[in-house]
Amino acid sequence: MNRTGTPDAPQEEWLRLDRQICFSLHAAARAFNGVYRVILKDLGLTYPQYLVMLVLWEHGDMPVKRLGEHLRLDSGTLSPLLKRLEAAGLLRRERSTRDERSVEVRLTGEGSALRERALEVPRRIAAATGFDVAEIGDLRTRLDALTTALDAAAASAATP
Repeated sequence: MNRTGTPDAPQEEWLRLDRQICFSLHAAARAFNGVYRVILKDLGLTYPQYLVMLVLWEHGDMPVKRLGEHLRLDSGTLSPLLKRLEAAGLLRRERSTRDERSVEVRLTGEGSALRERALEVPRRIAAATGFDVAEIGDLRTRLDALTTALDAAAASAATP
């Protein structure tokens, strides 16, 4: 790196696909999705559905809006996921009795019971990475810091 914090490489090198961190993250995400597709098949879940279930298993019943905040998904993306999970009998969506505008998401007995079968998923994913627990923790910490930095950069770029 030079004094300005920019990498020491000819500018044209920085337009190479293999130099793009975003592409490395994209490729890793696609690889994760491939492994999850195989592992989650036994549970009858897709990866996005699994994420919904993780939040509900961890936090319990909640409004759709808060579920979307946890998952960083808008309602247009989240609604079809919830509809499919409801059709599978894993959760229910109900209008809030306190606020008619809000829809609450509740696990069914079947959705709660699925948690036991899902306990093996994180271990199998960890094994697929080839990383030990400390390496996984370090990577997650670094990715969380990257997400925070990128969120801040996007917010500051959006502010005139």
